[in-house]
Amino acid sequence: MPKKWSVDHLVHCQRALDRLAQIAESPSTRPDSMPRAITEREEILIYLYSNYRLSMTPQAFYRKWQVNQEDMGNICCRSTYAVNSWLAQGARYKTPNADSLYHLA
Repeated sequence: MPKKWSVDHLVHCQRALDRLAQIAESPSTRPDSMPRAITEREEILIYLYSNYRLSMTPQAFYRKWQVNQEDMGNICCRSTYAVNSWLAQGARYKTPNADSLYHLA
């Protein structure tokens, strides 16, 4: 089940996205030397990605990639039986846990 975020968190994320749009419109002043300091754009992206839990349903993964149930099980460290239950309908259907959805993403 998706984690519920507070309104403050959502507002902060929207501000971060707005700032990213502004940065994208401005010309790049990035130096070519390595190592370099993290830019404001990169800080915002790190913040957004570190606070977002990626997930993909088994059905969406199955449609996107040419894999079989055994492959999907190996990706998620689950048995073929577990994967079959995620793809089943009716009484045999079982909901995959959040870790499995994360591995599929």
